[in-house]
Amino acid sequence: MIIDCNECAMQHTSACSDCVVNVLLHKMGEPVVLSGEEHQALGNLADAGMVAPLRLVPLSESAQTPEGGEAAAS
Repeated sequence: MIIDCNECAMQHTSACSDCVVNVLLHKMGEPVVLSGEEHQALGNLADAGMVAPLRLVPLSESAQTPEGGEAAAS
């Protein structure tokens, strides 16, 4: 999985401040590459409430973003 904040429809919204990329990895602005195992581990931590969930909404899917600006859970 490649997470690129520059390709996220939620960039520069309130979702950024609570996104695991910004909160945990501090890599906003450059793509982050996660293996399947890393993506699953972050999902498990988010499900347990230990880290913020991934808030990535690819620009190609931005038309499907729910009202309120909340990205779908990872």
